[in-house]
Amino acid sequence: MAIPSKYDASKVEDKWYDYWMKNNYFHSTPDEREPYTIVIPPPNVTGVLHMGHMLNNTIQDVLIRRARLLGKNACWVPGTDHASIATEAKVVAKLKEQGISKSDLTREEFLQHAFDWKDEYGGIILEQLKKLGASCDWERTAFTMDPEMSESVIKVFVDLYNKGLIYRGYRMVNWDPEAKTTLSDEEVIHEERQGNLYYLEYKIEGSNDTLTIATTRPETIFGDTAICINPNDERFTHLKWKKAIVPLCNRVIPIIEDEYVDLEFGTGCLKVTPAHDENDKNLGDKHNLEVIDIFNDDASLNSFGLHYEGKDRFVVRKEIAKELEEKGILVKTEVHTNKVGTSERTKAVIEPRLSDQWFLKMTDLAKPAIDAVLGDAAEINLVPKKFENTYRHWMENVRDWNISRQLWWGQQIPAYFYGDGKEDFVVAENIEKALELAKEKTKNQQLKTNNLRQDTDALDTWFSSWLWPMSVFDGIRNPENEEINYYYPTNDLVTGPDILFFWVARMIVAGYEYKDAKPFENVYLTGLVRDKQRRKMSKSLGNSPDALKLIEEFGADGVRVGLLLSAPAGNDILFDEDLCQQGKAFANKIWNAFRLIKGWEIDENLKQPETAKIGLAWYEAKFQKTLAEIEDHFSKYRLSDALMAIYKLIMDDFSSWLLEIVKPSYQQPIDRTTFDAIIEVLENNLKVLHPFMPFLTEEIWQFISERTPEEALIISKYPLIKDFDTTIIADFEFATGVVSGIRTIRKEKNISFKDAIELFVVDHEKNTKEFDVVIQKLTNAASINYVADKVDGASFRVKSNEYFVPISADNIDVEAETKKLNAELKRAEGFLFGIQKKLSNERFVSNAPEKVIELERKKESDTLAKIETIKSSLASLQ
Repeated sequence: MAIPSKYDASKVEDKWYDYWMKNNYFHSTPDEREPYTIVIPPPNVTGVLHMGHMLNNTIQDVLIRRARLLGKNACWVPGTDHASIATEAKVVAKLKEQGISKSDLTREEFLQHAFDWKDEYGGIILEQLKKLGASCDWERTAFTMDPEMSESVIKVFVDLYNKGLIYRGYRMVNWDPEAKTTLSDEEVIHEERQGNLYYLEYKIEGSNDTLTIATTRPETIFGDTAICINPNDERFTHLKWKKAIVPLCNRVIPIIEDEYVDLEFGTGCLKVTPAHDENDKNLGDKHNLEVIDIFNDDASLNSFGLHYEGKDRFVVRKEIAKELEEKGILVKTEVHTNKVGTSERTKAVIEPRLSDQWFLKMTDLAKPAIDAVLGDAAEINLVPKKFENTYRHWMENVRDWNISRQLWWGQQIPAYFYGDGKEDFVVAENIEKALELAKEKTKNQQLKTNNLRQDTDALDTWFSSWLWPMSVFDGIRNPENEEINYYYPTNDLVTGPDILFFWVARMIVAGYEYKDAKPFENVYLTGLVRDKQRRKMSKSLGNSPDALKLIEEFGADGVRVGLLLSAPAGNDILFDEDLCQQGKAFANKIWNAFRLIKGWEIDENLKQPETAKIGLAWYEAKFQKTLAEIEDHFSKYRLSDALMAIYKLIMDDFSSWLLEIVKPSYQQPIDRTTFDAIIEVLENNLKVLHPFMPFLTEEIWQFISERTPEEALIISKYPLIKDFDTTIIADFEFATGVVSGIRTIRKEKNISFKDAIELFVVDHEKNTKEFDVVIQKLTNAASINYVADKVDGASFRVKSNEYFVPISADNIDVEAETKKLNAELKRAEGFLFGIQKKLSNERFVSNAPEKVIELERKKESDTLAKIETIKSSLASLQ
């Protein structure tokens, strides 16, 4: 086949991806090999490929491709997460466009719309991952709402309930009024926001006295059921046992005492609204206060809000402040900064709300998960280690997990109510089993399934994804099946630190509860992808490039290299498209090196030259040294450093040095021994580079010679690490210093490479002369002469050795050298004029510090010496 003159990624990538798929290289089944398993952090089914996915999945693909080359049974399980809040919101929005309201549909009808939406859009991100080169076992693609996955989730819920770990409680929860569901504490982001502190005057019943309270939320006065003072506060002893009147609604409420009230904050009087603040709820429970919920589920006011009924809480805040001011109730307003909880998903401001919810007790479940990461016999390695402190803080302060959501998209909670009481329910895997339990519990054998009503709430999305490493291998439903026993525990998990608690910690908890084993060995936590200004990439900022357009412009390999070169382990990634350009240029450099090699004509009768023999011996040692470095980098998840080591090996050692050493003279053939050795070197380079640049490497590999599917690069054998000669590497390093010195003289003196030079050496180092033939070839030195004393000519040093190149008009371009020296002379004379002008200025000489004057005089003498040298050189050219 003719080798194209340029590497065109757009013509190569689909071809090889289809080839890999057709030959089933990505698929894994249990066998006698050592398994290497990664489960993908399932992206939201609503998602499209963004820079975070690109980085995360490139890293996973590098690890999985390398494991495949190392002869392991590599299994990378892909899939998507149903993302209950985000997906339900998108489906509701789509239905709204069609004039359909969710409330007009049955649950089954809505779920059908949701599954239709998933079928239409759910696979987009996985298809996009293929463009990146992700070598997932697509036959194993899982979805957290697949029937068998849902069955596993329900089975676990029932089991945990039966163990007494899941309970139903009436608690203050985080309510997202936009998604109209509860959120766990971890799904709430606390942001500092500037607002106001409103000082309101409450009348005291039966007197002309008043008290003043300070609140950030004047709209909640409709839910006030007490005023609280500190019993030790002497300012308010006259209020004890009295009652206050809530403004506007004129409800009479008690004045209670509790040391909870901060004497220093606000006015010292606290309005108590048990339905809308967790601390107020605790006070309410302690003092048996009435609970008045003033909000609808969308955070508009209900009938308790009187004339504000139906209006949004923030609209009411502005309007009520105005009304209170007009009525003389608002004493003053101050600017106040406080922390506001917002929904991670919808960004809506969270409303504390009392609600019946399902909770999972976490304290005891968390203990094995803490020991697994932080104990003396820790089994799970977090990379970087700095995240252990975050993990410790979360896990040692873990709270019960609110696992119910007021949504339809998700696994429906398997609790079945048979009566109107809060405790009139049973928990079972299906309605038939629930009926048996209900009959048993009620002693009523006449009950039928239509007497049962299933809880309408769905489970938190994370309650399905925390089972992911087990459920993808059916390890919950069939705990001893061949696949779970072979692939579990998995090896590496690659994810972002933002879900260290949401997902990673909970998977560890589930792993020890259901397999009594860790779910994975290593957790590599990537940094966030940021732009050059260190801003987090996001659609709203418009600083996140289109992932597919990047692949189109730079090729998948170029983008992979660009991402990884900017991704030091665990630190944030300052993404720069120039690095993708560097990746593309790297691909072109390798392609051109390959074309150069394939362009050489082979003479079977030629003997291998000494230069090639020693050059190849050096490169073998350098390759082995780099291979050991790469291994060390991989063991520490320093993928950026591993790639840079390969980059330098190929760009510098292979392309700039080895190919120059072995390439035949212009239009001359190469010997067979050297050619075969160079092809082997190239193939080994392709093997170590393949995990990072799979498309380019497979293309070159298949061009080198005819290959059967069993000989494809993707399943070839990774080079073995062997002992190597450190001395030859050091000697070559020294030789490159000599070559660079001679090249500098040729450049400075305008000596054409076609003109041979003589090299004289005063050899203090007593190094091996083995590389002299290489130095001669790379510098066109006719001979290398070892002498005892200096020789006239241009000189340089390498360590303590002195090198001399005699200069004569015969071997330099006199005209070019004269022009260059005259330009240097002019610059030096101009510089000297400036110094001498300064030194002739009496004010400068008398006022400047002695050190400054000394420095100027040194510059003068150095410049005079330089001018003499240039003039001498010019004279020698005449």
